[in-house]
Amino acid sequence: MPLRRTDVALAQGLYYGATGLWPLLSRRSFEAVTGRKDDWWLVETLGLVLLPVGGALAVAGARDRVTPEIALLGAGAAGLLGASDVLVAARRRGRPTYLLDAAVSGAIVAAWGRVSRRPRAAA
Repeated sequence: MPLRRTDVALAQGLYYGATGLWPLLSRRSFEAVTGRKDDWWLVETLGLVLLPVGGALAVAGARDRVTPEIALLGAGAAGLLGASDVLVAARRRGRPTYLLDAAVSGAIVAAWGRVSRRPRAAA
């Protein structure tokens, strides 16, 4: 079964929902994995930003309404977050687990690239 736009949007939306909620629900477990944070308000803010982005992606995927704008939102958010993860890891300001999140972001960008090259009817 081929990968569809709806699959990518739904999976990314659920991932962003989970990763957006995580620091809001458990600072202790979040910092245990990612390292101690000095500016916790920034972590909370990013978590809150991920929630509506993830929600929009998940709803679009679930309703089979993945427009070019939704694809741009998904690919753009994943690309920027992945690049940020790489920079944090490269500057040794976070644990190497940031590279795992960067890999997930890279896979999401690749998935958007793969499904965006197909005609809409085949998605």
